[in-house]
Amino acid sequence: QREAEKPRLLGREEGNNHFKAGDVQQALSCYTKALKISDCQSESAVLYRNRAACYLKLEDHTQAEADATKALDVDQGDVKARFRRAQALQKLGRLDQAFTDAQKCAQLEPKNKAFQDLLRQLGAQIQQKVAQLSSTDSRVQQMFKLLLDSSAPISDRQKAAQNLVVLSREDAGAEQIFRNDGVKLLQNLLDSQQEDLILSALRTLVGLCTGHQSRTMAIVNEVGMDRLCGVMGSAASTVSLSACHLIQVMFEALTEGMKKEIRGKDEAILPGEMPLRSMLRHLIDMLPASSVSGAGRDSAINLLVKQVPRKSLKNPDNSLTLWVIDQGLKKILEVAGTVPEVKGGPPLTDNTPMSCSVLLNKLYDDLKSDKERENFNKLCEEYVQYHFGSSDMESKLRAIQTVSVLLQGPSDVGNRTLELSGIMDAVISLCASENITHQQVAVEALIHAAGKAKRASFITANGVALLKDLYKKSENDRIRVRALVGLCKLGSAGGTDFSMKQFAEGSTLKLAKQCRKWLCNEALPLTSRRWAIEGLAYLTLDADVKEDLVEDKKALQAMFELAKSEDKTVLYAVGSTLVNCTNSYDVEKPDPQMVELAKYAKQHVPEEHPKVSMTNTMNMFVKNEHAFSVCVIKMFSRVFMLLFKISESTDRGKIKAAQALAKITITSNPEIAFPGERVYEVVRPLVSLLALDCTMLQNFEALMALTNLAGISERLRQKIIKEKAVPKIEGYMFEEHDMVRAAATECMCNLALSTEVQKCYLATDSDRLKLLVLYSGEDDERLRKAASGTLAMLTGEMPELCTRIPDTTSHWLEIFQALLLGESQDLRHRGAVIVMNLMQADKSLAEKLMESEALEILSVLAKGDDPKQASIQKAAQRCLDLATEYGLIRSNEGGVNGKTM
Repeated sequence: QREAEKPRLLGREEGNNHFKAGDVQQALSCYTKALKISDCQSESAVLYRNRAACYLKLEDHTQAEADATKALDVDQGDVKARFRRAQALQKLGRLDQAFTDAQKCAQLEPKNKAFQDLLRQLGAQIQQKVAQLSSTDSRVQQMFKLLLDSSAPISDRQKAAQNLVVLSREDAGAEQIFRNDGVKLLQNLLDSQQEDLILSALRTLVGLCTGHQSRTMAIVNEVGMDRLCGVMGSAASTVSLSACHLIQVMFEALTEGMKKEIRGKDEAILPGEMPLRSMLRHLIDMLPASSVSGAGRDSAINLLVKQVPRKSLKNPDNSLTLWVIDQGLKKILEVAGTVPEVKGGPPLTDNTPMSCSVLLNKLYDDLKSDKERENFNKLCEEYVQYHFGSSDMESKLRAIQTVSVLLQGPSDVGNRTLELSGIMDAVISLCASENITHQQVAVEALIHAAGKAKRASFITANGVALLKDLYKKSENDRIRVRALVGLCKLGSAGGTDFSMKQFAEGSTLKLAKQCRKWLCNEALPLTSRRWAIEGLAYLTLDADVKEDLVEDKKALQAMFELAKSEDKTVLYAVGSTLVNCTNSYDVEKPDPQMVELAKYAKQHVPEEHPKVSMTNTMNMFVKNEHAFSVCVIKMFSRVFMLLFKISESTDRGKIKAAQALAKITITSNPEIAFPGERVYEVVRPLVSLLALDCTMLQNFEALMALTNLAGISERLRQKIIKEKAVPKIEGYMFEEHDMVRAAATECMCNLALSTEVQKCYLATDSDRLKLLVLYSGEDDERLRKAASGTLAMLTGEMPELCTRIPDTTSHWLEIFQALLLGESQDLRHRGAVIVMNLMQADKSLAEKLMESEALEILSVLAKGDDPKQASIQKAAQRCLDLATEYGLIRSNEGGVNGKTM
């Protein structure tokens, strides 16, 4: 038994020695190892107590409290463990619990000064908190009094409501509002008919719920989802959006509460999955309700998109998705199949069909097995068949509209429903209907059906003539523009494959010209002009169409003006058009051997348009400096920034938008392209490109763009640092590719202007400084400039770094002499500044430099008379002056002779 105890006792003893020596991390490791092999409860308690002391030193107060509690579970009289828990609780802000522990310690050892000091500190802190709460309480009571006084002026009540919003953002204020029965008052405000008061109530509830699951649970139960959903269904868009934000915050508070371990007061109120499902059921029930506004319905759909599918497919549990499909798929399809022009359906916005498509697609993608997907398909087919089988024309239109939405979402499901008996025939026949609504529904279905190559070829054979007829003969603009888009989509069915064009040469140019004409016609409604942009989104895969569009300033201006609308489908169409015009899409280059094999086997080989490589719209705009070009660049930046934000669930779309932003940042002035606060928003997309799953080109462009931003201001540098880009940039400084390595070093050069980055180079446990010195001696001139520039700046800002340079490499003198002799003026200037900084920082370094060939080189540089090299001459002369002051050389007008100058 004694032999078995030895490793455990040795581990504890070793940990104690490391702790006394100040090596807390090593002590922590020893105690942890000893705990793993400990089978004695009392011994484990001591180890937990000791490890709590380590965690206190490391400022991990949550772990310190946990370990001290485990020690006390074994021995309630362990005064050291209790004292350590009191210290941890104090730092965690749980003052009342800390005071109880400190009081117990003082009772056990009344003469212990440390216990008495902690007790006094806690007493003072508790009194301060009580005073603060008392002050906050009086302010809250004052606001309540005003709000409850119906005779008070409305302006005073509105101001009181706004003050409540501000108070709710502070922990003390939020707690006082909650404890003083403020939720009931907020309910009354929600039931009022005054928009300002309702908005204030919603924003106050956001403050109460943010990050606090117990308050959120109580508010959900007291206010009720019925009331919240009713407010979200309001016709006032600002009220609807605020209610949506509140419900989103509630979801986040409850789901985060389920994920993390809760101790103390909140642990008994941890929510389960049932309240979440109850909240989701209310959102599902909102979807088909005719009393809900279009904006409210969109908010409910968006909340389902955010809350239901798994955030990561690595998580095996998709039970919530299955539950929503079981409970709400038919209700989602009911909204998807609504035709706004037909009376009786729930009100929709322009975004509703696309929002339904996104939700359906997210649900379908979250399914794990063929069985689950087959069930989803079956439910959709049954819904479509039920309505299509009805003799009522409105039901048939609902079926076709549902198919259109499915084709835009889970396209596999949409194609299956499209192949149901009679659906396609009905679409073709309804295109010839005299009823405008029937025509519109059928033409839109035809457009969405042309997505797959198989379906496109069928429609080309059977529907092109019909679409042409509609376009030429219809007297209704809504039908004509949709027929035009159908022709555009079919005309671009071959994508970038020049050999697979569906129409004759020149036809796509005619279609594009007509689209531009519709686009510029301000007399048309927004929905019709949006379809014109969608047509261009298809046609701009053709290089000739791109060139024509780029030269049509009026069409571009009209397109960018429409991009400012709230219709997300407009933004997507504009973004797609820009991506096509700038060749920002992925084009897979086929393997040359596979191409030869395909030719031999007489298989189809894609052909690139002969002009495609000539089109570079982005560069054309950047090089052209007139005012319109500046407006275009700003709109490019806005569109791609928005595309990055709305593509968060689509990695490929996110990367493409980020890469486009990088190109803009590199090729234009970022402060013009991203005016005001928007320049700070571009940092996150750029940092997202510094990832292993991005291409080397994307990495390089991101580094170049970040270099430009880092050179603008300290606030931008801080934003880059906050996005945790510095370690990633350092990683690329080791990249084998010369251009990427140089770009990363240039970026670090600009970031090193920040004090926070400078401190990283003071650390003695890294090779950061050594890397810069070595890179200053590389053959790649761009890399040498970046590294030596960083060294020149760092050695000037932090003289303490200078004395460490000789320890980085034995070749440091040769490297700096080579800089002084560099062919480039920039390199010579950097070398002279580095040498000057070294000599100013340390006399012994100055001696080593003056004993080398650097003295003669500096003497020559100091005598230069070229005005362009004045900065080099000045730095070199300063070096010689320093050497004279140190007594290393003697001043003599006759020049250099040994150590006499």
